[in-house]
Amino acid sequence: MSGTYVGMPAFPEAARDAVGNRTLRGNLRHATHTIRAKRAGAVAELADWAQLREAGRRIKDHTLRHLDRYLEQLEASVTAAGGTVHWAADAEEANRIVARLVKETGESEVVKVKSMATQEIGLNEALEAEGIRAYETDLAELIVQLGHDRPSHILVPAIHRNRGEIRDIFTHEMGSWGRPAPEGLTDRPADLAEAARVHLREKFLRAKVGVSGANFMVAETGTLVVVESEGNARMCLTLPETLISVVGIEKIVPTWRDLEVFLQTLPRSSTAERMNPYTSTWTGTTDGDGPRTFHLVLLDNGRTDALADQVGRQALRCIRCSACLNVCPVYERAGGHAYGSVYPGPIGAILTPQLRGTASEIDASLPYASSLCGACYEVCPVAIDIPEVLVHLRERVVQGGPAVRRGNKVVLRPAKGHAAERAAMRAAGWAFTHPGALRAGQRLASRSRRLHPRTLPGPGRAWTGSRDLPVVPAEPFRGWWQRTRGGEDAK
Repeated sequence: MSGTYVGMPAFPEAARDAVGNRTLRGNLRHATHTIRAKRAGAVAELADWAQLREAGRRIKDHTLRHLDRYLEQLEASVTAAGGTVHWAADAEEANRIVARLVKETGESEVVKVKSMATQEIGLNEALEAEGIRAYETDLAELIVQLGHDRPSHILVPAIHRNRGEIRDIFTHEMGSWGRPAPEGLTDRPADLAEAARVHLREKFLRAKVGVSGANFMVAETGTLVVVESEGNARMCLTLPETLISVVGIEKIVPTWRDLEVFLQTLPRSSTAERMNPYTSTWTGTTDGDGPRTFHLVLLDNGRTDALADQVGRQALRCIRCSACLNVCPVYERAGGHAYGSVYPGPIGAILTPQLRGTASEIDASLPYASSLCGACYEVCPVAIDIPEVLVHLRERVVQGGPAVRRGNKVVLRPAKGHAAERAAMRAAGWAFTHPGALRAGQRLASRSRRLHPRTLPGPGRAWTGSRDLPVVPAEPFRGWWQRTRGGEDAK
């Protein structure tokens, strides 16, 4: 990925500041509770939800196992349909390709469809450095852009803003980006939406270049798919003369029929709708209909490194529904900015460290941004076992070990600050392989329980600073079993 947000501290520090913001917590609590309640109702309508979930998992796993073959098929299909395919190994190369393609049109501005991939690579900032202005057209992304802010949610980037804040942003900032907000703008949702519609309409009608991502790419036909609720994406996809789509290589599905599964699970898991109000599909170019030129930029940016990890690769199944964010108790209290990445919440805690590595302090802290309650796994429409990957990445942070970086096999060094944890795990491992020592330690802990402190000293303070130290029972389980079962061994 293109790097962490400038000046971002590690997750614990950033989360501590966020938790102290009552307005932020109130906004997040209201929004996440509302979305997850609606989602639960939408999912409950389908008697075969579990089967759809399993089908989605299998399709994604099959595709990832044969990703090279399907990507080559996609390239051939897109080319045959009149499009041009570009391959980008990292964010810098992707930004360079897009900037060059825009400059070749002679234009200096583009309209954009909401896209996590372009946020990931910092495309807006890269285009600005080349003298090209990018206008976000998704309502929430527009709020973020006008507010000189960062997205804090995958589906609702401005979830941390309330209506009053949005009205103030529109009133003060719209004029510097184009058509100003109307006089006397209120915070009524209908008025805010109308102000955004009028502001964006002139950009849609003027723009010659559109930039998008895609929810899915179909290998057999070369078709790209974008699902949305507002209609702004369709304007960007159909009105400009040139369309440039930047898409992660994992967004591919083998056949058109595979879309049947995801077009049922994605809307219900994300917006709690039976189907998206707008589902746009396009295949290359067609004379007299839509853009005359189409470019597809296939983005790696750490994805093949993640693919090499047998446990962590399941994060690449993600269809960006954001259901895991809406049920996560950590995200609800800390918000998205604390994760230091455009991918917040549970999925960001496992995806970002794989795309960027764990060398930085914030990336090394992300696998710990979870209570491991498992709610994220339960709601994931493609059955990503996020807790399993979190524990896997924690082991990598603490122990280091073999990994793949930029396509090369490397041996990672343990992250700083985990020496005490490594020592504790080694001691526990030794004790569990020496039953006599374990029994003696259990008896000693039980007999001295009244002397135990409520908080741990030294490095242990970080653990007990946010948790209660468990009370040691009056006797070990082994002693209780022998006392109540007469010492008989279980059969």
